[in-house]
Amino acid sequence: MRKLSLTVALLGTLAASQAQSDLELAQYYYEEGSYQQAVLYLEQLWKKDKTDKIYDMYYASLVAIDDFERAEDLVKKRLKGRGNRATAYVDLGELYVRFDKRELAMEAFNEALALLGPGVGNAQKLADAFVELNELDLALEVYERSAAMGTQGLAYSLANLQGIRGDYPGMLDSYCELLHERPTYLRTVQNSIYRTMRFYENPEMASLIRSALLRAMQTHPDDIIFPEMLVWYFNALEDFAGAFQHAKALDLRLNEDGQRLMELGNTALANRDYGTARKCFEAVLEKGPRTPYFYTASNEVLQVRYEELEAQLPPDLAAYRTLADDYRAALDALGLRTETAVMAKDCAHVLAFYLGAVTEAIELLDATIALPGLYDRIVAVCKLELGDIHVFDDNIWEASLLFSQVELDFGDDPLGHEAKFRNARVSYFGGKFDWAQTQLDALKASTSKLISNDAIDLSLLITDNYALDTISEPMERFAQVLALQHRYLEAEVALDSLMADWPGHALEDDILFRKATWARLNGRFEDALAFLEEITDLHFDDVLADDALFWRATILENHLHRVEDALPLYEQLLFEYPGSLHVIEARERFRALSTEANAG
Repeated sequence: MRKLSLTVALLGTLAASQAQSDLELAQYYYEEGSYQQAVLYLEQLWKKDKTDKIYDMYYASLVAIDDFERAEDLVKKRLKGRGNRATAYVDLGELYVRFDKRELAMEAFNEALALLGPGVGNAQKLADAFVELNELDLALEVYERSAAMGTQGLAYSLANLQGIRGDYPGMLDSYCELLHERPTYLRTVQNSIYRTMRFYENPEMASLIRSALLRAMQTHPDDIIFPEMLVWYFNALEDFAGAFQHAKALDLRLNEDGQRLMELGNTALANRDYGTARKCFEAVLEKGPRTPYFYTASNEVLQVRYEELEAQLPPDLAAYRTLADDYRAALDALGLRTETAVMAKDCAHVLAFYLGAVTEAIELLDATIALPGLYDRIVAVCKLELGDIHVFDDNIWEASLLFSQVELDFGDDPLGHEAKFRNARVSYFGGKFDWAQTQLDALKASTSKLISNDAIDLSLLITDNYALDTISEPMERFAQVLALQHRYLEAEVALDSLMADWPGHALEDDILFRKATWARLNGRFEDALAFLEEITDLHFDDVLADDALFWRATILENHLHRVEDALPLYEQLLFEYPGSLHVIEARERFRALSTEANAG
């Protein structure tokens, strides 16, 4: 008996081994596309092993060799043994479709629909089977029949199907119904709509969404989810004025103390929608000092005015004086405290750089930095601002001390990187080019793209000019001129003197570029164009040539409104300087202007 048992076991092992070998051969031929050979093995394997894996390969191989009869027989036999007969009929219908037997296919599909039972699982499986065959109308009928049976929870699947079918109104209505039933799907629905409809670039789609959301608000007036969706919708369109009304209503309804309005105001400000930003911050101020955002909103209202003035060229000094008076009034009313420290910093900036009130600005920042309990990062930001004012006041070593303190306190933090860069720039202003270059080399690998690019620009300025000339006087004089921040007339006179004393020096393109920058900032656009054109004509192979070309185009487009002259300059930049950092923006502007020109 023991020998018999061993023999049986051995034969079983051999049989299993042979079956495994046959399966490996079948799989090899199947994957190689040798379906005739694969069928020889799969036919035998299927008799012994009716797993999904064997069935799928066997069925696919029979279809590939156009053996309809055996494929039909295979599917029908499997149909008798399957638990879910509805999806099995879909398999049969798929076979008929493959062999152009549409009437038989519809009979099989109708059998599948007739066998549909209630429940989300049953509906989902059958609908998915139809979707795989691209029988989208039948998949929709599955959901409709299942809903008629009383099945709940189909809204998300139904909405996705309607999106695939291109029925966007139906999709939106289903999503709205889903949000009414399950508000936690908010982010999922937003992502699906954003991805599927791309309404931010298609006005027709945007109109459909707006209409659907307004209908949903009327149908379910007590649901806050639809005003939430409208705020998201208007933000996605960058229609911040449209978002404001709904955000304000939600803020009142949910007693949010202004948080939503502050977020919207900051977004609008970042996108230069100054009017909406101001409305948001003023709405928070109307809540009174008890709101936790009162002091921040007080500063942001003034910040909106500051950024509006910054966008104007030439600068409106009278408006800056009015703004400074309003900063002073706000600080008098609210007091200099930790909550108004940022306001004090911004006030000092306006006082020093636009009104020349350096002493008042320094005293205000000194008092702010000395406030007890002031957050470390605010202290650092105020020190950076104070350092810049000391540079403006020709006190570069006091500035260096402040920058060093921030660098020491914040190390590898972006604030520390910013301080290190400003310290390197101070060393440059002081003529210590080698030391400045050492600091800049460390910053080039900075994780902060802005600081890294600034460091690269200053480093190139040093290496392209200082290292090529054994006479350092021109570079030293140029560095001293750059230290004259915001003192444009004085700086231009100094640059003219430098060019006269050192005609044809390698710094000439840098000098012209600085003169162009200052002319643009003071609204002398024709002068700026002349300086930039001299760079592109005479210094076309220097590092500033692409910058000069780009700024010529932007001045022509944005300030002089000579679009027909700007367009060829953007095109020239794309072809002659493909590695320029301005290529992406230049391409966008070129396409936009070309479209406008063709439309006109």
